[in-house]
Amino acid sequence: MSPVTSKSKIKTMKITQIKQKAKNLGINPGKMNKTDLIHAIQCAEGNSPCYASGQTWCQYEDCCFRADCLK
Repeated sequence: MSPVTSKSKIKTMKITQIKQKAKNLGINPGKMNKTDLIHAIQCAEGNSPCYASGQTWCQYEDCCFRADCLK
């Protein structure tokens, strides 16, 4: 089984890691919920805010939110 299809090998980010990533990008996480925070991060990185959009596949294999998004 490849790493892309094996969910056990792909680690999800904890909320504290997501908040730190946001802060590193100059985003104040404040009271944002997880989805809104990830969308803000994706936009700040110049990506489409596609997290939790209901897709059953994703072309971005190196996305750090991929494992959580596709569960």
